[in-house]
Amino acid sequence: MSDNNVMKGTAGTGLLLLSAIVLVVSFGFVMYNLTVYGHASFNVSSSLPWGQPISTYLYFALASSGLGLIAALPLVFGFKQYYGIAKRSIFLAFIILISGMAVLALELGHPFRMLWAIPLNMQIQSAMFWMGVFYAADLLFLLWKFQKMESGEWDSKATRTIGIASFLGVLLASGTLALIFGMMSMRPFWFDGSLPIYFYLTAITSGMAALVFFSYLAYGFDRSRMPERMQSAFTGGLPKLFAAVLGLTVLFVGVRAITGLYSNHPEVYHVWADYLFASPVYVLSVLFGLIVPFLLMLVPKLRVQSQIQVLVAILAFGGLFAERYFFVVGGQVVPLFKGTWAWDMIQYSPSAAEWGLTIMGSAMFFTLYVLGEKYFNLSAVPEQLAATETPGAPEKATA
Repeated sequence: MSDNNVMKGTAGTGLLLLSAIVLVVSFGFVMYNLTVYGHASFNVSSSLPWGQPISTYLYFALASSGLGLIAALPLVFGFKQYYGIAKRSIFLAFIILISGMAVLALELGHPFRMLWAIPLNMQIQSAMFWMGVFYAADLLFLLWKFQKMESGEWDSKATRTIGIASFLGVLLASGTLALIFGMMSMRPFWFDGSLPIYFYLTAITSGMAALVFFSYLAYGFDRSRMPERMQSAFTGGLPKLFAAVLGLTVLFVGVRAITGLYSNHPEVYHVWADYLFASPVYVLSVLFGLIVPFLLMLVPKLRVQSQIQVLVAILAFGGLFAERYFFVVGGQVVPLFKGTWAWDMIQYSPSAAEWGLTIMGSAMFFTLYVLGEKYFNLSAVPEQLAATETPGAPEKATA
């Protein structure tokens, strides 16, 4: 069976070299700043302790959860027409979660000190404790599930059990991550019982954008190179699912905005009116990162075109990264304990070291991705399905 994956050739080698260089340089820059200046190299403070590194971790962790939920379509719920995207989804979920954890570890400064409190001290009443437990379990289940797929064991009882456990782990991990924000009554912008739903929706949207972009990248952005089952997925149900989750994300962001602007809670209102909608970056990110991609995917003739799918994925990357950033920072810009009478919001912009962490995490992800494409067949399907599949068959674009 021929392999049209361009990442296995010179293009992949070039991208691997580039991403590895960026990784080494950015890691060295971050370590220099942390060694010489410590946490003072970040533009955070006791009043605004969570900055861009935390929003980067949030973005990566939820994208990983979204990829895990997408992979559950064939592996848990039996939609076998999506087998062609399952293995790549699992691999992407694993490496993007590792990259996010690396960013979080360096943001903490001394991550091993955390073990005294989480999990060794068993602070079971802390949502952060359970987030650590569930994401660790998620990581292990992703690795275990990938190992089973790599060995060709797709449909055994053990594999199905691991798939169900992984699916539940993803739901618990991302849901608990939402509760870390949603249970903070002293931060009214975050204090919202619907945050788990918002996180699930945006996680799937982030995961879908990653799956689309990196699947096309593996085949040189030429869908005709893809195996037939992958072509069918990208011209069939997946674009519709992408359109649906983009639409629900736009709806949820809109509902939160309207509720915030009409809120009788002054802190919530001023965050939306005087911080978010006063920022051109936020407005443009919602417009071009969420609304425009949704409108493009809403048109049947456009959403099956490979160029449009890649464009939408790139726009969604930017829109959702900005959404994570403004969500994390927006919840802290009103000072604690005096927000009801002092509207001088805390000023924050990421430092060079914080940008370095974001670049490092992205470069780490790209490096691991290219290695995975080179050494694994991420488009693999069960043997009984592979026997009936013709790689690079003519694609059929259907609405």
